[in-house]
Amino acid sequence: MSQSKSLSTALLCAFALLGPATACSAADGAPAASRPAADSSGTAPGTTSTAAGTATRTATGTAGAAPGATGGHTSGAAAGTRCHTSQLRASVGRNNPGAGQENFPLVLTNSSPRTCTLYGFPGAAFLDGAGRQVGPDPKRTSGQAPTAVKLAPGQSAWAGLTFSNPEISEASTAIPDWLLITPPDEQDPLKVHWTAGKVPVAGNASSVFLTVFSAGRGA
Repeated sequence: MSQSKSLSTALLCAFALLGPATACSAADGAPAASRPAADSSGTAPGTTSTAAGTATRTATGTAGAAPGATGGHTSGAAAGTRCHTSQLRASVGRNNPGAGQENFPLVLTNSSPRTCTLYGFPGAAFLDGAGRQVGPDPKRTSGQAPTAVKLAPGQSAWAGLTFSNPEISEASTAIPDWLLITPPDEQDPLKVHWTAGKVPVAGNASSVFLTVFSAGRGA
């Protein structure tokens, strides 16, 4: 009986040369390799930002994610060194208007005791007081090449949020209560009070744009 089984296995292995190499292992009952689990992180509330868990839509096209998730891909930073949401606190800097544009720095500060790296675009979304998204998803500014920004404890990086002045563009507007900011490659956003008034949500020149992260606070 064992000789018959060995012969059958040998024949299967011989024919496996014509197909995938795993076919022979499957015939011998060898277990398949398991895929490593995806990395995840928690979110710690801060004085100027907290994790948001009530939103239901996505700001960057990831089905089932919250508004503002996910930030731009971090292929330029090793997974073990990138900044996780739980290591950061968020704030919105002062408007720096110009040429009919409103320009706000979205600032992430490393509040952890270890150095980490940001690389790419943030995710972002405006919310009303009930946690519903206000306006369409912000867009990523085209033609920008991300660079890795290394943050030692206490250091900051910023990404630009810009839109046309609604009084000039005549776009329809709304006044959000909150802004969600998601670090690159993270799912959990940080929640910041929006105190800068109206933002465009529909009609002419209603798009809101994001830039890649740079070192500093954008002041």
